Amino acid sequence: MNIILFEEHELGRALARRDERTIHLLKVLRKTCGDTFEAGILGGLRGTGTIEKINFDGSINVSIVTTQPPPSRLRLRIAVSFVRPIQLRRLLRDLSNIGVSSIDIFGADMGEKSYRDTNLFSDGGAKAALIEGAVQARDTQLPFLSIYDNLDKWLNERPWEKDDSWRTVQLFVMDNVRPEGSFFHINPASRPAVIAIGPERGWSDRERNLFEQAGFLRLSMGERALRTETACITAASLAMEKIEN
Repeated sequence: MNIILFEEHELGRALARRDERTIHLLKVLRKTCGDTFEAGILGGLRGTGTIEKINFDGSINVSIVTTQPPPSRLRLRIAVSFVRPIQLRRLLRDLSNIGVSSIDIFGADMGEKSYRDTNLFSDGGAKAALIEGAVQARDTQLPFLSIYDNLDKWLNERPWEKDDSWRTVQLFVMDNVRPEGSFFHINPASRPAVIAIGPERGWSDRERNLFEQAGFLRLSMGERALRTETACITAASLAMEKIEN
């Protein structure tokens, strides 16, 4: 853990002996009473934590002073079709680590329908993955995560338009079948971007028409058919160099 994160309701309470943060502080970092560590409030500021007391039951009491803002987030929204639950968890972690502003998950025509039955969004697994990515990046903010039944609902809702600062946005969809250009060659722009990535089987012609009607530019990332999660991280990494914050 590069930063120990706390939620507001945890402040003033002892951390249990089996809490992974307690284990990390005492067993991994070998901290003891009076030692300090990098800490932050989830959704708030960063600062310094201090171990005030190690209790007989193995729990610990800490105090936190926060004065520093978290790192800025990329003005980048990643929309991706459902993937296997175990891959989705890693994808959420990595996109949070990179610092994207929002993540939208939707069902695609050519995607595997069973992937939508995951409990990741109901059992806390998705949030835990986002926190894991933030912790690695020494961040306290999490991407906004939204779920849509299908591409149609996502395009009809156009969630990026709900933020006034995203009114002039670049809309890209990764497509190796009928590309209009290469994502590697787009010119940098100081506008936020929305990038849509489909399943490994690709988009249906119906979905391509929907993207065209919605104003998305179809771009290729080369001749290779990438795994969905690989395409996401590649596109987000390229966007980090091309989109000004």
